[in-house]
Amino acid sequence: MRTVVFDLDGTLADTSADLLAAANACFRGLGHGDLLGPGDALTAFHGGRAMLRLGFSRLGGVDDAMIDAQYPVLLDAYAQAIDVHTTLYPGAVAAVEALRAAGFAVSICTNKPEALAQDLTRRLGIRPLFGALIGADTLPTRKPDAAPYVAAVEQAGGTVSRSMLIGDTETDRKTGLAAGVPVALVTFGPEGRGVERLRPEALLDHFDDLPALAARILR
Repeated sequence: MRTVVFDLDGTLADTSADLLAAANACFRGLGHGDLLGPGDALTAFHGGRAMLRLGFSRLGGVDDAMIDAQYPVLLDAYAQAIDVHTTLYPGAVAAVEALRAAGFAVSICTNKPEALAQDLTRRLGIRPLFGALIGADTLPTRKPDAAPYVAAVEQAGGTVSRSMLIGDTETDRKTGLAAGVPVALVTFGPEGRGVERLRPEALLDHFDDLPALAARILR
């Protein structure tokens, strides 16, 4: 079965404001105030440790032990306010529904911890649309390793050789290369058309274009 696998943060949903808020909760708890702002959205999509590293760098130095200590604090803060500002990108739900109606399997492969990803997709009302969800800790490895992607395809009932990944970062591009599948990178994330530098098989400017794009690539 043809399968379309979606990244979550920065691809299906703009989660950056809630992620940055969780990181800033850590910095405030340490007496530093908010160290990150809306202009750091791209870093947010690279994960909690990336945000902590950026914030501590603005204090003049990065302490890996401090990052490790604050990471669970960040996850707890994020879990408690996971969908305050998060929104789905325009057309995302309609595109997924159109793919399903056309006979595609659809799933999610994210580097967000699985429990958080399950909770967020339920709160956003989209979890029933996807045949599988693989998170950062579902398997021993995470993207860009190919194994999580393969699991996301197979658990949805699909075939890796007839699948593609929709993502927004270099990690997604490298995942596609590792799995030997085509990748479409969205241009509506914080990097915009800067993702062209990664030379994906396709660029996706709006979710309205996805059903036709997937049909063409996976025909």
